[in-house]
Amino acid sequence: MSMIIRKAVPTDIDRLMQIFAIAREFMKSSGNPNQWINGYPQEELIKNEIEQGHCFVCVNNDDGMVVATFCLIQGPDPTYSYIEDGAWPDNEPYYVIHRLASDGSVKGITGFCIDWCQQISPCLRADTHHDNKVMQHLLEKNGFVKCGIIYVANGTPRIAYQKNLMNK
Repeated sequence: MSMIIRKAVPTDIDRLMQIFAIAREFMKSSGNPNQWINGYPQEELIKNEIEQGHCFVCVNNDDGMVVATFCLIQGPDPTYSYIEDGAWPDNEPYYVIHRLASDGSVKGITGFCIDWCQQISPCLRADTHHDNKVMQHLLEKNGFVKCGIIYVANGTPRIAYQKNLMNK
């Protein structure tokens, strides 16, 4: 299967909201019922991410279907300025991967997206909920290192990760 990644456009919004709904159900069924609650991420947030040029989609070239989405945002991210129970391994410029979600139809999406992101920046950061064991596994499988705990805007803790190709 061949895929491409492109910037999301406003006409993608309905499909993106479908993918987020699928991802929320998957998270609930895999022991993570508290991370994306109350309809998060809301359509308004995603529309803003599209306008800002941060939102990307993975398109299956075989049928043209959008199968996954993520946001890639250049740091510094204010929620990453304070970290506890650990430390960032360096102060290199970085990009953050947020809201990675898939419809589940294609295996290897996480690795595909991370590889693409590392063409933009050798240093990537990400965070996930303590109960999101699937994402923790996928990040670690793809070379991310657990760095500590950060707190997102609503004050809840997240496990923070970094991958820096320059530190290899």
